[in-house]
Amino acid sequence: MTAPSLVLKVDVDTLRGTLEGVPRLVELFQRHQTDATFLFSLGPDHTGWALRRVFRRGFLGKVKRTSVLEHYGLKTLLYGTLLPGPDIGRRTGEVMRQVRAAGFETGIHGWDHVYWQDHVAGADREWTVHQMRKAVERYTEIFGAAATVHGAAGWQMNSHALRLTAELGFTCCSDARGTHPFLPVVDGEAIRCPQFPTTLPTLDERIGLNGVTPANVADHLLAMTATAPITGHVFTLHAELEGMKFLPVLDRLLGGWRDQGYRLGALRTLAGKVALDALPRHRVDYGTVPGRTGTLLTQGPAAYAPTYPLENMRC
Repeated sequence: MTAPSLVLKVDVDTLRGTLEGVPRLVELFQRHQTDATFLFSLGPDHTGWALRRVFRRGFLGKVKRTSVLEHYGLKTLLYGTLLPGPDIGRRTGEVMRQVRAAGFETGIHGWDHVYWQDHVAGADREWTVHQMRKAVERYTEIFGAAATVHGAAGWQMNSHALRLTAELGFTCCSDARGTHPFLPVVDGEAIRCPQFPTTLPTLDERIGLNGVTPANVADHLLAMTATAPITGHVFTLHAELEGMKFLPVLDRLLGGWRDQGYRLGALRTLAGKVALDALPRHRVDYGTVPGRTGTLLTQGPAAYAPTYPLENMRC
């Protein structure tokens, strides 16, 4: 019997996360002999702009229970406000290349993480193309090859961005929250790029709620994965959290998931097990997730759409 897959998707949001969290995660994954997907923010670090969300419902509560200052650091929280936002791709290209050289899958998280997260929902096609092309071009500049994987910052997308995943040559994406792999349907059109949505909650969505603490969050998540779905799981972690203070929690999770019989790996691990011509088509929605503020791209109900020649698709 084939072991169920559990994908480790690393979102890298900041300069600090790239310089400090990413190397620690690489070392941990190598120690556990597992693959993972690293998705990089490639343009300016404007983390400080996120503080403008202070008036959003639930934002202050999340800041308090997840110790944002402790995890990100004061300097990072000032980028874009009292301090200029450093160019992550220019500053850390060598770190990113080392990840790829170590054998890990790499892809695009975005150009400007906070700018994308705060504006993409209402953006037009011109704005969306501009932001995505900048990320694509910078990735090619750093790695000398085109990106094939995309995972949107904050699980924020719009219809233009979803169409662009196919137009810009991505072969698989993890932009949404959901339960299983699917082809996204937008306005009756099936997008020719499969989605492998995040299926599990993130640590910062659980810690501080319903008695969950850093000391017991690993056990909490392991209880959720005790029964493996046929299509596997995708777990999103962050270089700024699991790559730093929560590294011991991730260490515990990796061992626990192996004990549960999961095959840990990158998005390509899960994608390689999927018959793309048999993927269900689902409309995309925008909904909420417990423990996270705002609305996110979510996997909607099953939908019929015109059939595309999927035999040429690969991941």
